[in-house]
Amino acid sequence: MFVLSILLLVAAVVLYFVGRGGNAGGWRIGAVLSGLGGVLAGVFACVHVVSAYEVGVPVTFGKIGSPLSSGVHFTSPFTDITSFSTRPVDLNLNDKDVVEVRSSQGGVLYADVTVKWSVVPGKAVALYRLAGSEEAIQERLVLADSREVIRNVFAKHTSEEGYASAREQIGAEIESLIKERLAPRGIDVTAVNLRNVRPSKKLQEQIDKKIQQEQATERAVEASRTAKAQAERKRIEAEGTARANKIIEQSLSDKVLYNQCLEAYREAAKAHPVYAVPCGTNANGTPVIVDSTKN
Repeated sequence: MFVLSILLLVAAVVLYFVGRGGNAGGWRIGAVLSGLGGVLAGVFACVHVVSAYEVGVPVTFGKIGSPLSSGVHFTSPFTDITSFSTRPVDLNLNDKDVVEVRSSQGGVLYADVTVKWSVVPGKAVALYRLAGSEEAIQERLVLADSREVIRNVFAKHTSEEGYASAREQIGAEIESLIKERLAPRGIDVTAVNLRNVRPSKKLQEQIDKKIQQEQATERAVEASRTAKAQAERKRIEAEGTARANKIIEQSLSDKVLYNQCLEAYREAAKAHPVYAVPCGTNANGTPVIVDSTKN
């Protein structure tokens, strides 16, 4: 724009001197229009608009100026302004950018993480000196530091904690450390989301094998417990039967057996004409067969 302004002003001067001759009305009008266009182009070359939610860093002949907030600013036409967004920017570490980490046991895991970050306006000049552009800030600072922190945190936990039991704790620890690392550099980390953690193929095979072993152990323990319970039940039944037999044995005297024998003979005599009558005074007495049909 500034170059265009110079060209228009030069054209206006040329047209003015050319038009000093005879019929100069058209040349003078062209000179005026060119001069007006050159002035307007020069004004626009000195005006720079910083969009909302952005901060600009002016550089004039290699010298960095104070950061420019959102709005209209008048600067030198030789000033180059680099803008940085102050809105949160998402850095997605997934797919090809997924973070490969190792647990304290050496198992390989893959972590999908999203880091929301933005530039602190007051630190824009320092960030410009460090990186030079918003893309470079994300690549050289946010991405590099985030990867390092994520790997360091996972290295303190076991594989099982990494993908299951301690995921929330690990996510909170990662967020805290990334904020702590990037804040002094002028990068405000608003959130870190540990969205997914999955084991590598080799680690998944080891996990499946361990689960199968644990299930086999549980089945063996359950079978042993069942066998012990059955053995205990049989022992209790046997002891109960033995006690009952002992009680019966102790209660069966000769007289009791003799009376029971008499009752059995009486019942038999009711149904049959031929019956046995016990003889003797004890259980060993020999019965006498009696036929009631004969005298």
